[in-house]
Amino acid sequence: MSEDSNKSLVPHFAIGTIVIAIILAIVFWPSEPEPVVVVPEPQPIVVEPEVLEAVEEPPIEIVPDPIAATPEPEIIPDPEPLDTSDGTVKTKLLTLSDYDAFARLLIDEALLERFVIMTNTLAEEELAANNRVLVKPEKSFRTYRQADKEWIDPASYKRYSPYVEIFESLETESLLQLYQEYKPAIEEIYAEIGSPSYNFDEKLQEAIDVLLDTPEVPVPVEVFTDSVMFKFADKRLESLSAPQKQLLRTGPENMRRIKAKLRELKESL
Repeated sequence: MSEDSNKSLVPHFAIGTIVIAIILAIVFWPSEPEPVVVVPEPQPIVVEPEVLEAVEEPPIEIVPDPIAATPEPEIIPDPEPLDTSDGTVKTKLLTLSDYDAFARLLIDEALLERFVIMTNTLAEEELAANNRVLVKPEKSFRTYRQADKEWIDPASYKRYSPYVEIFESLETESLLQLYQEYKPAIEEIYAEIGSPSYNFDEKLQEAIDVLLDTPEVPVPVEVFTDSVMFKFADKRLESLSAPQKQLLRTGPENMRRIKAKLRELKESL
């Protein structure tokens, strides 16, 4: 029997002891004496003080005041609303790499919307020309002619080097933390433009996979023009998706560095 149970039974034991004492006093109390002929000299009557059996008082159980014992509820302030303004988003992005170099490349308008649209379009193996996150390279695409054929000029690859250097310099953990911070806003934007069958994380993975699936090709790379734009002379390369062909135009070394960073991001995701 537990200690608490013993304590709860103490008053009942005390009452029971008193009742038994009263019964014993009535049953075994000596009866009135018979009269006798010889009357003895009167003796002083000594009345012994009645000794009462000490009755142990039940312990008083102190019950805590439920009102006083209830701690005050902790007041948790409402979280501040997420600042999705372009200035704040851009400032946070710029802290992840060389500020000046990155600032020159980032678009200043609707960064989150552009990022979501660009990612969704890449996953669909298309390019979102009007929703770029970064500005175009200043230098134009260049080719040279040799043996009656046209080849991509290696100088064209160098114009992408500043972009690749910025991309490589982004600390992966910090980048993913920033992504998680803006995840609710990103999901909200994606819900308006994307398929309900997917979430944005899945689309981001698909976009990365599209780029990682771009084949490695030896240089120089032959191209031709149809008076509108340059195309790859190799039909296999020309049949690639628009994002993959764009990645090829960055050159083999830049593409290797971009893929390495993409693999790192994919593993972290």
